[in-house]
Formats: sequence, structure tokens, C-alpha cells
Amino acid sequence: MSEPRVTKFAIPEIIFGQGSIRYLAQCSRRLGAKRALVVTDQGLIDSGWADHVMDILRDDGLDFLLFDKVNSNPRDYQVHEGADLYVREKADVIIALGGGSPMDSAKGIGTIVGNGGRIADYEGANRIMRPLPPMIFIPTNAGSGSDISQFCIITDVGRQVKMSIISRSLVPNVSIIDPDLLMTKDDQLVVSSAIDALAHAIESFVSPLASPFTENQALKAIELIAQNLQPAILNRTPQVMEQLSIASTAAGMSFSNAGLGIGHALAHSLGGIFDTLHGLVHPIVLPVVMRYNLPVCREKMCTIGRIIQGSPGGCTLDHGEEGIIRLEELFAKLEVPNRMRDIVPDSGKLEQICRMAVHDACMLTNPRKADWEDLLHICQEAW
Repeated sequence: MSEPRVTKFAIPEIIFGQGSIRYLAQCSRRLGAKRALVVTDQGLIDSGWADHVMDILRDDGLDFLLFDKVNSNPRDYQVHEGADLYVREKADVIIALGGGSPMDSAKGIGTIVGNGGRIADYEGANRIMRPLPPMIFIPTNAGSGSDISQFCIITDVGRQVKMSIISRSLVPNVSIIDPDLLMTKDDQLVVSSAIDALAHAIESFVSPLASPFTENQALKAIELIAQNLQPAILNRTPQVMEQLSIASTAAGMSFSNAGLGIGHALAHSLGGIFDTLHGLVHPIVLPVVMRYNLPVCREKMCTIGRIIQGSPGGCTLDHGEEGIIRLEELFAKLEVPNRMRDIVPDSGKLEQICRMAVHDACMLTNPRKADWEDLLHICQEAW
């Protein structure tokens, strides 16, 4: 007789809604803040949102420091630079404003502040032993899910590897999700973020670690993205962007607790070698990876396909393949790269990408086992 299965479900306190950013200072003080470290990037400085956050803190009389030396695909040395600033200036709370890069940088900074050592020491699952400083995250896209998740992705520059660091300790104390921050994003960022969230939902739904707590969140995310992504491009209203924010949050709840799969392992490897923008990878690899996984999870793929097609009623086996075809048609309409040759300059690098990807922690929760040659076949099919 097999042992009963035990699952876990971890999420931060979530403050959601248009204008919710105004509660930032109140949340910071509740966590004991006297001097906050604000982690963001140049794009948020240029857009004016970083100034808005600093004005909120300033109006409340709360002291803060700014750390904006964060790139897309954040680097290991940037994490250590931020941690040095936090310790040297005696900060006591970390506030992250941005997409996945500033939020993952903030997690890395908190890890080093709380645990010492080098960020590479924590690569893999459950290697963080001591608590991190209090953290408040404010996402500015509807895709990364880093404000919800137990994942942190940092590039080891020396090895050209995007390290996956996974720990319950990386879940922030508070996530303030204000859909108003999405209204100034360009179409490419809205699309790439939404497809990243869609990949989170689909990969976690078919994960062996999926549970009733994660599956409902994943299916809700797929439904909302299927219904609202094209309207968000044609007519960006606050109501539509709120629906994409809900989808991203639901997908984050799912993948944080059920894990991801081959698509994200390949995306991390591509980002480490070519510094590829994470969200551009999924329109290319997601349909191919779904076809690879289809033989071992036909019922779940049928459920996904039925939702993507907006088909009411029961599920037939044909819905799985039909849903993948519908996704390919949708991605083609969105004017994003849809072949791997569009983002990888040299096919001769594919073997290196795949040999690196098989060591990514996301491979552990893919429903169908794969070696580097299987990944190479997927990349060649996507080429």
C-alpha cells in the first residue's frame, strides 16, 4: 500500500487592485521598516514608476535607498553589489519594483544578506537555511510571477548559466499587484509576459507535483489569458489588464508549488548563453514541448485544448492537438518570433544549449522524462 501523498501550497500576502500601490508605505512599516532598499531597473526609472514609489515612501517619512543596477537576466555580481549596499547602509526591508529581473535580484540580495556566501552556493532546491529580510514586491508586468513564487533565476556570468534557486524562503512577505502599472507597457512586453504566464500555467498543470490547489489556479490562468490577450493588444483597458494580472497571479500560485518543465529549462539555458529575453522563448518552444508531453498526459492536454478553443462541455482526445494548433495560430497573429532561428544566431550551439538545460531544476517536474538528445530534437523541430 502506497503512502498518502502530502502536498504544500505557499503564497505571500496579496494586496490586489487598481491603485493598491498606495498601501506600500503602510505595508513597509508593518514589517518594521525604518530604511528600505528599493530594487528596480533603468526602465522603471525612465517610465516614472520608480519616482512614484519613492514619492509614496517620502510622503510617509520613510527613509530609503535606491539600487537600480539590474539588467534583464540579472547577473550574480549585481546581486552581491546590492547585498553589500543593504548591509553597509543598514537597510531593514527590501522593496522590489519591476518585472522578473528586479524581483529575482531582490531575492538574491535577500538570500546573501540572510545567509552569507555566494549566490551560486544556493543553486538548486532547498539550500537556503536561514530567513531572508522582509520583502515587498510590486510587479510591473503580468507574467513573471516572481512576486508569488519560490523561484529565483540568476545568471552565473562565469559559467554562462542561469541558475534556478528554489526555496520557500524566497516567497516575499507581501505582493502588491496594481494593474494600473501595466497600462504604460508596450505591446511586445504585454504579449511576451502573458505567454510566459501561459507557459507557467500549462507546464505546472501537467507537472507530477500538481495538486487540486494548483490545478484550479492553472486552469483559471489559461482561461483568462486565452480570453484577454488579443483584446489587450487591440484595446488596452484597465479591465482587460486586470484580468491578465489575475491570470499571472494564478499561474504564479500554480508553478511556484507544482514546478515547471522542459520549456523553462530551455529558456534558462538560452538566457545564460545568449542573454535571450525570457518571454521571447515560450511562443517558440511551448507548442513543441506540449506535443512532446502529449503522449503521457492526454487527458490534461485535452482539458487545456478545450479551454484554449473556448469549447463548452466534455473533452475529447482531439482537443489536445487542436489546442496546440490554436496556440500556434494565436502566436503567429501576435507578431512575436515563432521560430528558434529568429532568436538564436547559430544552430551549432543547440547541442550546448540542450546539454546545459538537462541539468536545470525545472527538468525534474516535466511529466515526460527527457535527455539532452530529446531536447535537441525539440529545438530542431522549433528551428
